[in-house]
Amino acid sequence: MTRFTDQTVIVTGASRGIGAATAIAFAAEGARVAINYRSDESGARETAARIDEANGTAGIFRADVGDVADVDRLASDVEEAFGPVSILVNNAAMIDRSSFLDVTLEQFEAVWHANVRGVFQLSQRVAARMIELDMPGVIVHLSSILARLAVPSRTAYIASKGAIEGLTRAMALDLAPHGIRVNAVAPGLIATEALLTGMPDPEIQAAVQSFIPGGRFGRPEELMAAILFAASPEASYLNGAVIPVDAGLGGREAGPA
Repeated sequence: MTRFTDQTVIVTGASRGIGAATAIAFAAEGARVAINYRSDESGARETAARIDEANGTAGIFRADVGDVADVDRLASDVEEAFGPVSILVNNAAMIDRSSFLDVTLEQFEAVWHANVRGVFQLSQRVAARMIELDMPGVIVHLSSILARLAVPSRTAYIASKGAIEGLTRAMALDLAPHGIRVNAVAPGLIATEALLTGMPDPEIQAAVQSFIPGGRFGRPEELMAAILFAASPEASYLNGAVIPVDAGLGGREAGPA
């Protein structure tokens, strides 16, 4: 399949996990992929190498999406290298594991800058350029099951993902007249390095997976498929939607069945 031939795609936070899988998949379908990373340059280079090995087109671009100047530079550098951006995937995010009473204002602001303000600014910058060039486009945000369900000690992160889902709907309404679609994909428990590192005990992993209606953690490739669908021509009538990819976990009753 070549659904994205000759299109320029930015994937933020693409040095590992969901972002890396998404970048590789877009490249496999013909896109020129901008692999954004903040600190993991080796991971970004590995993602780019995998794309290169498959004869795809990619470049790596360092930028902290929580930094105003970095966001502007990222958008400019990608367009200079690959041409106007037609698809933006806002995947990069910061997580904080402090409880409500312990999280500091500085911690909260750091999460908000990375997860909300950075998404807002980069999306606004890219969308304005699409409108200036009179070209259609797609923006896909990564939300989380935690935008709807809460767990202890994730206050700042949960608040940020709730904001992302509201931002998705608001952007979709304002950008629809310009031919720009905006959707979000909300993963459940995906077996990324971050999740498995934070849950190293196999017994705990098994217990958690037994509570998921689908019986297992998701794979980054499964989430990636939903992201690509949301960005594809097949989803041309999908706008302002939040797509849950959680094997039914978001609809499960609390406590024992």
